[in-house]
Amino acid sequence: MSLVNFKSTDFRCLESVELEFSPAHNLIYGPNASGKTSILEAIAYLGRARSFRGASTRELVRHGREEFVVIGAADNGTRTVALGVRNGKNGLEVHTDGEKSSSAAPLAEALPLQVIDPDVHELVAGGPEGRRRYLDWIAFHVEPAYLDRWRRFRRALKQRNAALRDGARAEMLAGWDTELAELGIQIDTTRRKMVGIVAPAIEAFGEELLGSAVTVEYQQGWPADKSLTEAILDSVERDRQLASTQCGPHRADLKLRYDERQARKLVSRGQQKLLACALVLAATQVVQAHLQKPLLLLLDDPSAELDRASVAYLMAAVEGLESQVVATTLDPEQPLFGDKPTLFHVEQGSVERVP
Repeated sequence: MSLVNFKSTDFRCLESVELEFSPAHNLIYGPNASGKTSILEAIAYLGRARSFRGASTRELVRHGREEFVVIGAADNGTRTVALGVRNGKNGLEVHTDGEKSSSAAPLAEALPLQVIDPDVHELVAGGPEGRRRYLDWIAFHVEPAYLDRWRRFRRALKQRNAALRDGARAEMLAGWDTELAELGIQIDTTRRKMVGIVAPAIEAFGEELLGSAVTVEYQQGWPADKSLTEAILDSVERDRQLASTQCGPHRADLKLRYDERQARKLVSRGQQKLLACALVLAATQVVQAHLQKPLLLLLDDPSAELDRASVAYLMAAVEGLESQVVATTLDPEQPLFGDKPTLFHVEQGSVERVP
């Protein structure tokens, strides 16, 4: 699925931007604070309905305006799908091929994308929530039924936690316990399957980018010697004290080891970034293979915190995926791609295609 064209209005510093992309490599260049990252953020919003920088809606709306709009067209190989997102004081509005939705799922299905930005190292160095989202993104695209199970689990978890906060007795929790355990096992089974699929690709990209062995280990979120039902029952008093459910797939993690060391404890941010890039590229490769279509890969300043050799390794791996790429850089003369990309110049929020 490649992004054919894109338009945004009143997104961050961008009053109005309209772009037509190559299905291969696109490079946006300009000085610092010119709006390069905001363009990538707006594009990602079209596929996710959220900011990859963690910004609130209020931060995304251009100063003095009440809402922003991002629209585009994605080529899925057989037809072009129209996408649109509006957000502001009246709330989120999502459209896919003219159909209105309250969920971002249709966007993610029509325009699957991944982002590598200067904070990508947090996928390795940060908390487990990001790594769970990483596995869930793969599962969403590989097993369509996963999203419904995940939503039902989150609903049951929310209800059980509310009951715990209200001091519900054990018999009142029993119904939520059963549903939570059944759905939790289904989620856990799918995640384990995704780890099995993506682990060889992570190891291969890790070797390519870091030159050392990378291994992954899935941790389920409750004691390994107990069933989830047993773990939930055994933890009920602790759950009451903390007013939240302590056992289940919402506590799972993906443990990474690089050169026989825990990856989160690596000293170098550059190493953490390369390992995180290996994860992102591996997920992209797996989903592309499943969908049998190229994905969109957004690279925000891929040279940040990397030496020249590491950048070359990273970009070679990116090109090997044959995804559609939209990247940003300060220096348009830096040879990021083997071929000549489609160039765009941005200055003070204004963007022009370079002939």
